[in-house]
Amino acid sequence: MNPIQLSSGDLLADRRASYAEMLFESGDADAAADLMRDAVALAPGWAAGWFRLGEMLESAGRAPEAEAAWREALRVDPQDRLGATLKLGLTSAAAGVVAPPSAFVETLFDQYAEEFDAALVERLDYRVPELLQEALADASCTAFAHAVDLGCGTGLMGERLRGAASFLEGYDISAGMLREAEAKRLYDRLERRDIQTLPALFPVADLVTAADVFMYVGELDRLFSRIADLLLPGGHFAFSVELNEGPEEVVLRPSRRYAHSRGYVERLLAEKGFALVAQTVATIRMDRGEPIIGLIAVAKRLESRDGMHSFAPPSVLPDISPSRGEISRPHR
Repeated sequence: MNPIQLSSGDLLADRRASYAEMLFESGDADAAADLMRDAVALAPGWAAGWFRLGEMLESAGRAPEAEAAWREALRVDPQDRLGATLKLGLTSAAAGVVAPPSAFVETLFDQYAEEFDAALVERLDYRVPELLQEALADASCTAFAHAVDLGCGTGLMGERLRGAASFLEGYDISAGMLREAEAKRLYDRLERRDIQTLPALFPVADLVTAADVFMYVGELDRLFSRIADLLLPGGHFAFSVELNEGPEEVVLRPSRRYAHSRGYVERLLAEKGFALVAQTVATIRMDRGEPIIGLIAVAKRLESRDGMHSFAPPSVLPDISPSRGEISRPHR
């Protein structure tokens, strides 16, 4: 994927955008938005400019104009690498935004890959891998033949799993994150994959983890089915969600992350053939100085719902083309 164009490519437009940012930082959102509108008029194909204009208009309380700017950003960049769809969903201008655009998630994590560990652990007090490791230990789950780390990122969960897993593989949508994970030499196999569109997989794993992943997925019904397919009976599924304590099962927050209710998680697990082993409510990280409350859960895969689960030995993996970004090697 080509990187998002943060500069307009037009010197005069960039200069006006820079002045607009100065006005915005000084607290004059109205004047900033008006000047930013002049900038995108000079560079109408600049998606990042339209998106930023929308943010300035939103801050100025000019919601209809902000929505129009985000729609223009989406028209210019239909892949929606900046997440304009989510902004529109938050203003109710786009109904039924049940998942973030995959290109937005990929772009977001490609941008932050190199500084991700420092930003998350040192500045935001990110605790999900530690909390999942503790939850698995409390459930007496401490050794695994084949573990799959969904949304593995730079390998923060893999660091917790490496000593407990004979074979450890990770999936992530971001090539930048996978490069950071590969440099740590934790995984036996890494693959670039969009977990929102996982195909049906053979049951090979006795552990699947998803640490701080589902807030970038939205609705979880299809993905929970795929995870159930991937796990052998008796295998465990350990994951976190941002916890929504309101009436909605799934809600898009202003952070453009999704939160899920406890009832929604429990219902899906039961429907997909899991027994909930443990769940804990805890602070999973900080965000803008505020604690983010999450649900840490461990579930056990029961026999197939129809009793007809077909099994494959752990050595049998999906046939994956190297063009998809697979990295496979012994970890020792």
